[in-house]
Amino acid sequence: MAIRTFAGQLALSFALCGTAIGQKIQGSDFAKPQGGPPASYFAASGSIPVASIQEAAAKAATVPDHATYAISHGSSVMSTIHSDWTNFSEGAAFSWIADMDVDCDGLDHNCEGNPDGQDKTNWGALSAYEVPYVVIPEEFLQANPSIKPNALTAVICNGKMYYGILGDANGNSPQVTGEASWLMARTCFPDEGLSGGKGHNAADVTYIVFTGDSAVLPGSALDSNYVTDFDALRSMGDKLVGALVSNLRLSGGGNGGSSRPSPSSSSPASSAASSRPTPSESIYNADSDEESD
Repeated sequence: MAIRTFAGQLALSFALCGTAIGQKIQGSDFAKPQGGPPASYFAASGSIPVASIQEAAAKAATVPDHATYAISHGSSVMSTIHSDWTNFSEGAAFSWIADMDVDCDGLDHNCEGNPDGQDKTNWGALSAYEVPYVVIPEEFLQANPSIKPNALTAVICNGKMYYGILGDANGNSPQVTGEASWLMARTCFPDEGLSGGKGHNAADVTYIVFTGDSAVLPGSALDSNYVTDFDALRSMGDKLVGALVSNLRLSGGGNGGSSRPSPSSSSPASSAASSRPTPSESIYNADSDEESD
């Protein structure tokens, strides 16, 4: 009964936002360090059982090849990517738990605290200010061809879930994990003053990367620099996470996000400040490692 209730809630959520699907935005309007897309543009549906998904990810145990990495250079804390969820016909995904360093490679490689950034990301030159993307170790990406460029991702941070894409890979030596774009990191932890040289140190962030061709955000929703259709991103994210929840037979109330206005009804200036998630208390080290490129 709980599974049916969740499915009904998710269907209602789709129906309520259905008229907004397909609305486009001009990415360059949001490519600003303090004026990126508001959290509501890429927040998960409020019916998603975020805490239950986070608990399930913490219990994952299947370890594929090339799956364990330090969370930052010189750190003794290791993060392992798990493949427990990769055999589902829909909603298949890898998951891991790590910290969150800030990646500014691509269009915004000159971001604060990022003196050695690169002007390209793996499949273009994404705007770290406008695109909520995550980074994965290059070695793991090469060893797991089911992970596709621009695959949908879900991040659980501060008790909330946000959607993004797989936008870059970490090719440093040694490779590390736990990294996301400026937009994603500062949306997750808005009170921590994160930058290219200052990340969120606690290994308490859950990362989910969906696999297969059906999990790729289509070219109609993004270009080489920007996400142009956040409604498509949210719709795909809710669908894939909904399938994952059903596969895992999870239940419980959600905290994916609050009401989510269509991008077409909000301006960068008016909605960026008001739509940010309320931060919870978090402990972090002010002298964090620099983000890895």
